[in-house]
Amino acid sequence: MFVFVCGGCGRELTAPLSRVALPAHAHQKYGNGLQLPVLMESGTFAEDPEPWGPPWRRWEEIQPDEAVARGIYAPVHALSDGAPGSIVITPGDARGTVLIPERASGYCCGLDGADGPNMACERCDLPVASRIDDCSLWQAVWLAPDAVRRLTVGDADSVPLTWTELLEEGKSTPPFEPIATWGSRLGPNHFWSWSPQWEAAVGRALAHLLAASRGQPVTVPDGLSMEVFQRALDALLPAGPPARRAVLAGPGQPTVDGDADILLVPTHPQTGQIWTPAGPGTSAYRVPLPFGVWLWLAFPKPHLPFPASGGMPDGVLRDDPPAPRPRYLFRADPDAFQHTLVRLPAVRSPWLRWIPGNLTQHMRAGLF
Repeated sequence: MFVFVCGGCGRELTAPLSRVALPAHAHQKYGNGLQLPVLMESGTFAEDPEPWGPPWRRWEEIQPDEAVARGIYAPVHALSDGAPGSIVITPGDARGTVLIPERASGYCCGLDGADGPNMACERCDLPVASRIDDCSLWQAVWLAPDAVRRLTVGDADSVPLTWTELLEEGKSTPPFEPIATWGSRLGPNHFWSWSPQWEAAVGRALAHLLAASRGQPVTVPDGLSMEVFQRALDALLPAGPPARRAVLAGPGQPTVDGDADILLVPTHPQTGQIWTPAGPGTSAYRVPLPFGVWLWLAFPKPHLPFPASGGMPDGVLRDDPPAPRPRYLFRADPDAFQHTLVRLPAVRSPWLRWIPGNLTQHMRAGLF
């Protein structure tokens, strides 16, 4: 376990925390005027290895060699010039801090951190973190890496769960969920939507699928995988055979056969490690998916078409109607897609180099 303390006076700024992988939707902006929940589970923290937040530099101010050195292979609007290694926690795990009123930037609903750290150490007034809780943003506290220190407390972190234990735990992420809007005079409102976490996860994975395509069509498994991936793949890749085949692979799945070109695999929610196959599938391109999203794709949860009466029969998981489905086709998160694609060297390939500059056009077409 770890606590984070003020780099100026040593005051403890967090509860004891365990490290987990950075969520794929950590920097997502979802919709307009919507209420998103907390990003992190209580008692956990994650580290972003890349710079994020102000100050920002426009692409025109960055030399090509500098961009490549930072792992950026295609133009973006702007790059953060902040320090890498920001630490994200849930707001309820913050301790010993006060808000800085003159840095309380945001829209109409809360704080967005655009003016830099908006939380200071209660003891010495050093700016140490940014509270984020504005509309359409995941609620979180981001600790400034150059203003805090990490200390070990108590016993060392527990051993990460094995893939088998993760399967038994069964924490999958549903593809649909109710999204809250700001309350009206008639009370709180919500609507059923594709999960923001799915949109971010698929945006990241779609960039990898395009990189793995080698300029050929790509097919994905039938069912929900096809629903969230295939429409964009068909629109963004050249038509015609031969197609490269992507399959679901991971713990509890059949052994990968030698004909699979691309593997949709889970990432470990604690370590961020990408699942690696043994045997013939080791040479296939691995496309990472958050474990909860992958688990739902690999082991979808069935619903009964009608409520069951009497006792629950064997094999029945639930007896209520399925959750309402969104009334629109799936759209991947454009920011997660672009953030990933421009960091893959394959983006310089002839079949991909045109995509980042035409992202707005693809959004108008309903792909993102």
